[in-house]
Parts: sequence; C-alpha cells; structure tokens
Amino acid sequence: MARGLLRDRGEEQAEVSNLELFFDLVYVFAVTQIALFMREHLGLLGVIEAALLFLAVWWAWMFTAWATNWADPDTVRVRMMIIALMLASLVLAAVLPRAFDSTDHALVFVATYCSIQIGRSLFVVWIMAQERPGGARNMLRAVVWFAAAVPLWLAGAFATYPLWHVALWTGALAIEYAGPIAFFQVPGLGKSGTDDWEISGSHMAERASQFVLIAMGEGIVVTGAAFAGAPPTLTSTCAFVASFVGSVLMWWIYFDVGAERGAEQIAHTDEVGRVARNTYTYLHIPIVASVVATAVADALLMAAPDSVASPALIIAGGGGLVGFLLGLALFKRFSSPHGNLPLSHGIGQLLLIPVIIAAWLAHLSAPMFAVLCDGALFVVALWEWGSFHGGWRERFARLGVPIK
Repeated sequence: MARGLLRDRGEEQAEVSNLELFFDLVYVFAVTQIALFMREHLGLLGVIEAALLFLAVWWAWMFTAWATNWADPDTVRVRMMIIALMLASLVLAAVLPRAFDSTDHALVFVATYCSIQIGRSLFVVWIMAQERPGGARNMLRAVVWFAAAVPLWLAGAFATYPLWHVALWTGALAIEYAGPIAFFQVPGLGKSGTDDWEISGSHMAERASQFVLIAMGEGIVVTGAAFAGAPPTLTSTCAFVASFVGSVLMWWIYFDVGAERGAEQIAHTDEVGRVARNTYTYLHIPIVASVVATAVADALLMAAPDSVASPALIIAGGGGLVGFLLGLALFKRFSSPHGNLPLSHGIGQLLLIPVIIAAWLAHLSAPMFAVLCDGALFVVALWEWGSFHGGWRERFARLGVPIK
C-alpha cells in the first residue's frame, strides 16, 4: 500500500531531511557545470545557451523540492525515488556542458531531463492517489504539461543549426514554465487551484535558501581554488579578498533580512501555494541566476587579476549584481508589510551603474572594479542593517519617511 508515503499534513512544518541535503550535492555539481559552460562560452549565443541550461536545472530541482514537500523522505520507497533522481541528475549535470555540441549529447540531456520531470511527477501521482486524490489529479495535470514539451525537446536535440536548437528548447521550457501560471489547465482534467498546492511553507523557504547557498558556494570554491593555485602577488591577493567580500555581502543581503522575512510570510499566509509559486518557484530564478553569473565573474577575476576589467567580467560581475539586487528586491516586496520595493536595493543598483560605465570606458583594473562593486553592496547591507537592527527605521519614521 502506498498509504503513509506522504508527509503528515497535520504537522505545522515539514523538516528538511538529510537525504534532501544529500540530494542537493548533485546540484552543487550542476551549478559548477553551468558556471564552467558560461566561462567557456562568453558570446551572446553561449550566454543564451547557459541560461537555457540553468532554467532546466532549476526546474528539475524546484519540482523535486515540491515533490519532497509532499512525499515523506523517511519512507523507503520515497528514499529510493530520491536516490534514483540523484543518479539521473548526476548524469544530467555531467552531460550538461556538451548538451549543444552533438545530437548524442543532446539526446542524453533530453532523455535524462524528461525522465526526471515525468518520472518523479508520476511517482507523486501514484502515492497521492492513495490518500489525496485531488492532489494526484493536480500532479497528473503537471505530467501532461511536461509531456507536451517533449516533442520540442527532441526536435531541438536533432536540430543541426544552433539557432534552431536554441529556439526549440526555448519553446520546450516556455511550455513547462507556463504550467503553474496557467494552473496546469488540461482539457478533460480541468485546472488546479491553489488549495491543490497545499505545502509546508517553511520547508519551501528553507529549500530555496539552500539552493541560493549552493550557487554562492560556487563562487567561494572558484575563488579559493584559484588563489591556492596562483602565486600570492599583491593583485591576486586583492582580487581574492574582493571576491570573498563580495560573496559575504551577497550572503548578508539575502539571509540577514530577506530569507527570514520570506520564511515568516509563507509560514503564516493563507495562500501558501500561491506564495510558493510566485516568490520561490519564479522570483528566485533571477536571484540564483545572478549569483551564478557573479561566480563566473569571480573566476574571470582570479584568472587575470593583473589585467583591466574585461567586457565579460563587467557584464557577469556588474550585470550579475544588478540582477541580484533586482530579483531580491522583487522577492522582498512580497514579504514587506508595505508591499514596496526596498529603497536600499534601488540605491545599490544606481551605484552599480556608474561603476559599470566607468569600468567600460575608463578601463579600470579588474580588482578595482571588484572593489567598487563591493562598495555598492556594502551600502545596501549597511542600509538594511541600520534600518532593521540599528533603529534607523524609527528615526526616519518620526520624520515621515518609511524605510524598509
């Protein structure tokens, strides 16, 4: 009997299991592979291809996070499912850098990815059918949407012209990403409601935060490995410190206020499914993607600390930080009692723009560019720390200026 394979929904919150953390190790490798692909394909087409690979990896991981929010990882059959997903995800990550190189590699990528999405969803349909028929129907709709994208995945794998390859896989991902927005509407099966997405909000918030840590860890690993393998010159040391400080500030800005308030908001909302879809399934995409981009920038910085900031470094580093602050501002807007974008994040983006322009036109050194970017992040971190922990919020409120 499949009964008993779902988490007890009477629990106030579902704990993240050790097996889920073990599963995430595969996606540490996947994020590393994406960053490697970006470093080796710095042209426009390469960036687009890297974005498609990232979106596929994120979607595979995110839907597994939804599945383990419902399914109980402490049961044997669910454990076996997660372990099978780990193996498939490892294959996916291994072939990822060569997914656009040949039909053979593309077919392995597509077969693995589609097997993960459809196979995992069918497993959840099976176990939900025993206890929560409404939930099983919801997951069956998701299976139909994943299956609808398969022809485009396969057509893209067989495409010999790069732009057709990209266009077809973009279409496949567009179908899959449109599913939750359209409430997985399927003729004959109807559409899902947010009550079908009843989950543990604290579990979802913690899982998303862990993926952010995975992406941030890539930057730390790249920085440390590069510094260990290079002579400790003054410029390489400056680059190392600047990269590390940037990672710390990004961690601070996300986790000091944003992650905590987001977890509080989803834990106490009456529409946990809608919040999980909007703020974690979708709005975390620019956050995580930008963190990966800054990890690529760290690698470029450490590879040539004595040179001027290259266009690739400026775009990955400066553009990545602008995207990080924008994505995080949108995320924090949902958990803000005022429903407004954080002013500090807008100021940080405004500070980054002249840094990017100066680096492009004045040919700033790579370490100097990194230091100036850190300065913009420091302003954001200090602003938020002062407003939430230093009493600045009350002082500005007395002046009639709400600070978030």
